[in-house]
Amino acid sequence: MHPLVAFVVHLRLHYQVFILSGGYLLGGLYAKRLELWPFVALFFVVHVLLNGGVTAYNSYWDDDDGPIGGVENPPKMSRWMHHAAIALQLIGLEFARHAGLLFAGLYALTMVLSVAYSRKGPRWKGHPILSLVAVGVGTGTNTFWMGALAAGRTMDAELFVAGLGVASLLLSLYPVSQVFQIEEDAANGDRTFAAAYGLAGVRRWFACTYPLGLVIVAGTLWRVHPPVGIAIGALGAIGGLIDARLLWRLQGVASEYRAVMRLKYTASLSFVVGVVAALVWTGSG
Repeated sequence: MHPLVAFVVHLRLHYQVFILSGGYLLGGLYAKRLELWPFVALFFVVHVLLNGGVTAYNSYWDDDDGPIGGVENPPKMSRWMHHAAIALQLIGLEFARHAGLLFAGLYALTMVLSVAYSRKGPRWKGHPILSLVAVGVGTGTNTFWMGALAAGRTMDAELFVAGLGVASLLLSLYPVSQVFQIEEDAANGDRTFAAAYGLAGVRRWFACTYPLGLVIVAGTLWRVHPPVGIAIGALGAIGGLIDARLLWRLQGVASEYRAVMRLKYTASLSFVVGVVAALVWTGSG
């Protein structure tokens, strides 16, 4: 594989758009009147330049030989890709700076957390609780708040609480992707949530965090767009039951990679499609 193609593979752009974009898009629903073009432009900044760069940076430090989230056979990375991943994030930071001080601060904090999460030394990814903090804040609250700010919403207590709900929803499925790579993570010296608490712990974690996040998100969204809040709550409850059914079928072996990805894609893509439909509906109304 050509090195440039290999680098693009590690950006995992399909993963950014279909798995990780739900939080940002949901933020658009918290604006009474969506500012469309800044929202779309900053979507590119967040999900290609920031999250794409962060994901490639993480792949460089992981140096995995087996399947990773969104890529079953990851190509090897070169040293220049480490610098390229950082450069992408810095380019995005320049764009973020023009979106306001708070937006740029959230962007920069996500960059810092990605270093703490991935780099040898701090390597928060190797700690079951610190990894949740890094992902919950970097990909959960921050991405959601950046989406809301890009859409024209100002930060307040309600938006802060909603961000905690989004992080809870995101983190409910986060350890699931670790189930099939426990041995690979152990070889890297990482004690992930799945390695520390096992499949039973991953299931209990989902059973606690998913309902909590759904209640917070549906409740706060109801205050902005009541019909959308009710719909998100109802559809989210149905989706949660489906996710739980799939999760309880897993055995926790490496061969379940495709089953795990199917679970995450089904849950996340359904959420993204539902949020986009709600954005279109509220915008046209």
